[in-house]
Amino acid sequence: MKPDKPTTPAGLRALIAQQSERLTPRMRDAAHYALEHPNDVALNPVATVARQAAIAPAAFIRLAKALGLEGYSDLQRLFRAPLQQAAKPSHSERIRHFGGELALDNPHDPVAVLQAFSQANRVSLEHLQADAAALPLKQAIAMIQNARIVHVMGLRRSYALAAYLAYALNRVRQPAVQITALGGSVAEQASVAGDKDLLIAISFPPYAQDTVRVCEQARAQGCKLLAITNSVLSPLAREADLVLEVHDAELKGFRSLTSAFCLVQSLAMGIAFGRRSRRTPGAASAQALDLSTIDC
Repeated sequence: MKPDKPTTPAGLRALIAQQSERLTPRMRDAAHYALEHPNDVALNPVATVARQAAIAPAAFIRLAKALGLEGYSDLQRLFRAPLQQAAKPSHSERIRHFGGELALDNPHDPVAVLQAFSQANRVSLEHLQADAAALPLKQAIAMIQNARIVHVMGLRRSYALAAYLAYALNRVRQPAVQITALGGSVAEQASVAGDKDLLIAISFPPYAQDTVRVCEQARAQGCKLLAITNSVLSPLAREADLVLEVHDAELKGFRSLTSAFCLVQSLAMGIAFGRRSRRTPGAASAQALDLSTIDC
C-alpha cells in the first residue's frame, strides 16, 4: 500500500521512520543522507547529491517514490520549502553535516588541538540551541516523571552520558539505575525493566549492538523506550516511543559529547523544576525554585 504523500519536512521525517523497515538498505542510506544534509538535497540536482553521498542517483529516486512522492524533484521541494531565502550551507553547517572534520594544521601541537576541539564543541552547541524548539523535551520529561524506575543504558562513548544521567536523575529524586553490561550480564540487568518502567537508551554511530538488543528486550517486556540518538533511522529509533535527536561535531574521528551532555542535563533539570514547581505553586523562576542544593 502506497503511503500518503508527505507535505512538510517533519511529515517526511516521520514517514521515513515509519517506513524504515520497508526500505532497501540503499534507500535507507539515501534517506539518512537526505535527513542529515537537507540543504544539499534542497539546492542540488540528484547527480550532485549522489556524487557527494557516494550513493547511486537511482536510490534517491526510488526512495522518493517509496515515500509516495513523484520523484526526486518532489523530495527536493519538501526540503526547499523552509528555505525561502536559501543560502549555501555555512561552515558551521558543513561541520555538522559532513561529520565535523575541521582542518587541523598541526595535530602535534596540543594548543592547536584544544582550539580545534573548542570550535567543534561550540558548533555542536550552536546547532543544539537552534534545534531546541523542535525537540520533544516536554514529552520526554513527562515519560521520565511517570516511570516507576528509569533504566539508563549507553555503551562505549555513550557510557559516560548514561552514567551521568542515571546519577543526575537520582539526585533529583527520580529513581534510576544504569545498565552497565559489566560481566556480560546485560540481558540479566535489563530483565527487571517492566511495563511501568522506562528505558532511556543512548547510542550513536557505530551503534552498540548490546544497546540495540536491550531496546528490543525491554520493548518485549512492555517497558517504554526513550531513545537519545542521531537520527530517526537509528536502530534505537525503530523500537522507541520517543526519539531525541542530537548531533555532535567530530574532529579527526573523535566526536564531541558536548551537545549530548547538555541535552541530558536539561532533562534532569526539567525533572527538578517540575518537582519543585508542584511543591511551590506559582513559583516559576529559577530564583524561586533555588536548585543550588542539587549537585547535578
